[in-house]
Amino acid sequence: MAKTEVILTHNIVGLGAESDQVRVAAGYARNYLFPQHLAIPLTGANKRRIEALKQRRAVREAEELNHMTELSQSLSKLTAVVAVKTGEDGKMFGSVTSGTIADQLKNQFDVALDKKKIHLEHPIRTLGEHEVELRLHTDVVTKLKVRVESITPVQVPAETSAPGAEQSSRGERTEKRGKRPPAAAAAAETAEPEKQDKKHRPAKAEKAEKSKKAG
Repeated sequence: MAKTEVILTHNIVGLGAESDQVRVAAGYARNYLFPQHLAIPLTGANKRRIEALKQRRAVREAEELNHMTELSQSLSKLTAVVAVKTGEDGKMFGSVTSGTIADQLKNQFDVALDKKKIHLEHPIRTLGEHEVELRLHTDVVTKLKVRVESITPVQVPAETSAPGAEQSSRGERTEKRGKRPPAAAAAAETAEPEKQDKKHRPAKAEKAEKSKKAG
């Protein structure tokens, strides 16, 4: 494949920045870089533009550094909240990725950040607060707090009475039924001697009658 040398007039990720001289496929230069004004052919006349491109590059990089420095100070004070679904055991369904965090930064704080700048050693799979590293610039690195919360309703088990408590309750009811009120008990005690006296009265009368006949 034929190659050609070009001078980049804009920063192109993975290829170079303004004023860089790079070799690319001739078709790529002809069909994309030149029509998009991202590069110019490497010629004697165009070499004189390199110095101006270098100055423009220095200004752009300084502005980018300042912007990222300010952004890092703001992001370090924020906490991005990510809502997830969980099972009954509290475990998350799926995981939180750098793309998820980038979406929440956009939705919650209107901060557009390339997910490639959000560095995760591995996706987040647990609830709670986490610190995520943001590599905003070659010279700017900061931390972002990410709090993962569950939106699944908590299942509250129905209350059931303990067997011992139920038996105790039954025992109390039985005991209450067997007890007599104090007034009823007193009346019963008073009536008892009267019953006994009535039983003995006929016997006493009969004995007195016999004594009269004998006399």
